[in-house]
Amino acid sequence: MELRRLGRSDLEVSALCLGTMTWGEQNSEADAFAQIDRAKAAGINFIDTAEMYPVPPRAETYATTERYIGNYFKARGDRADWILATKIAGPGNGITHIRDGHPRFNRQQIRTAVDASLRRLQTDWIDLYQLHWPERSTNFFGQLGYRHQESDFTPLEETLEALDEEVRDGRIRCIGLSNETPWGTMKYLQLAESRGWPRAVSIQNPYNLLNRSFEVGLAEIAIREQCGLLAYSPLAFGMLSGKYENGAQPANARITLFQRFARYTNPQAKAACSRYVALAREHGLDPAQMALAYVTAQPFVTSNIIGATTLEQLETNLASAGLKLPAEVLAGIEAIHTEQPNPAP
Repeated sequence: MELRRLGRSDLEVSALCLGTMTWGEQNSEADAFAQIDRAKAAGINFIDTAEMYPVPPRAETYATTERYIGNYFKARGDRADWILATKIAGPGNGITHIRDGHPRFNRQQIRTAVDASLRRLQTDWIDLYQLHWPERSTNFFGQLGYRHQESDFTPLEETLEALDEEVRDGRIRCIGLSNETPWGTMKYLQLAESRGWPRAVSIQNPYNLLNRSFEVGLAEIAIREQCGLLAYSPLAFGMLSGKYENGAQPANARITLFQRFARYTNPQAKAACSRYVALAREHGLDPAQMALAYVTAQPFVTSNIIGATTLEQLETNLASAGLKLPAEVLAGIEAIHTEQPNPAP
């Protein structure tokens, strides 16, 4: 498994990262242990979670994913073998069960959230601590057409200073952003450099064949500022695997179970998805592996976050690490993208 440097830090992470957001909802603790064991055997050293997980977020399952991972570390005793990433939840998005329904990125809440994550994860440190989505009103989670709206949000200076305290205390090693915009990313980087606070080493945003909007304003930042993309939803909630083709509704699949996940199921996305799946099959490729290999190969991507609900799916995803797409496949991808660009941003 290829290792890549995480921003300007001294950490190296695997080109594939193990995603965990189904653990505690669609997956049991035993499933989680099996997936972590298999990922480690394949050379993955990077695992990503969040205090909010599993998804969809519910009070009844809040932070279950972190607890599973903590139990794994306790059982296996291999915490030092992993680069561990987690996230602090922001406000809105139906979150009413985290910090009395008013999560913020202020000093007090960051300290409280880090305390809780460390306890659940049964570790003394978090390698990468990420802001799950902006506290301010802006475009994320598929929102387009920016409409400026003044809102009360924690000053970015306070957030960075609080994170600096956590770094100085040795509780987190690096900080990262998630679902962030070009303005937000550059503002955080500018403040960090001018004030001597920790510099974001990564940005975790969606990126897949149906949503390449990261390329427009953030890819240049990722490369020039060494704030690489941790790509999430590389299979567009499984759509690009082909398992939903022709109206199929596989049992226990995420879109089958949770109708709220409609980001990648609009008519334009389905049409484009069918073309990508057909392209893969035309060239004798597994559609999921083609989609994943494309993401992993992009120069602005530090790591590609793969998730699975079965070991069989995980095996397919892991195999993408050794796939180099031929020129004719890449040309076919660009042709589809030109005709149907970003149908599910």
